[in-house]
Amino acid sequence: MAKRRIIDLSVALEAGIASDPPQMLPQIDYHDHANTADKMAAYFPGLTQDQLPGGEGWAVETLTISTHNGTHLDAPYHFHSTMNNGERALTIDEVPLDWCFNPGVKLDLRHMENGYVATAGDVEAELKRIGHELQPLDIVVVNTAAGARYGEEDFLSSGCGMGREATLYLLERGVRVTGTDAWSWDAPFVHTAKRYAENGDASIIWEGHRASIEIGYCHIEKLSNLEQLPDSGYTIACFPWKIKGASAGFTRAVAIIEEK
Repeated sequence: MAKRRIIDLSVALEAGIASDPPQMLPQIDYHDHANTADKMAAYFPGLTQDQLPGGEGWAVETLTISTHNGTHLDAPYHFHSTMNNGERALTIDEVPLDWCFNPGVKLDLRHMENGYVATAGDVEAELKRIGHELQPLDIVVVNTAAGARYGEEDFLSSGCGMGREATLYLLERGVRVTGTDAWSWDAPFVHTAKRYAENGDASIIWEGHRASIEIGYCHIEKLSNLEQLPDSGYTIACFPWKIKGASAGFTRAVAIIEEK
């Protein structure tokens, strides 16, 4: 009988760690059982705290977050107002769900230096190494050096990025969802900013994201545990929260492996 193994590809939404730039960090206020008993009692006139089991109310949390905190799926609308050479870009509530549950393929680019911009040739070479021919709607995830640095002070500057031509290489073969364990699908901003200061070429800024202007697609950012995945032979599920008109939605991304 076949066994199913599920690998969690998501990070926990957590405050107080280096997961985003300072102005984007999530805030989580925890309200525990002891300090909510009076709030629970307020729904039932006459109820006193000592009538509750252990005198406890409920646990609940209040979040102040961006749709781009934690592991999330970016919609084409995040990248630009248009996609597919002039069409209105899809928001997260409009992303086809059949994009979000498909065979997974991992590209292992951990050896690439921080800030490197991967090319179509790099993608082609890695696909050749793992012996995989891309199929339409494959979900391609990129394991970078950033995955091991999540929550550390150098996380935002770690890992390689996917350039415009590398991204289009995937999209032209029918891929519509990609992913990375880095903060961004593109190279870390700190490295891109240095290159821009040297050459003044604005086309290098967010070039992987902006590929969606030509072919609309989604990508997942801040994935986890990609080193546990085989190169292929599994399914990735990454259904996003349905937030009306939004640029992204949180996802509990997982890999599903059917084992004999």
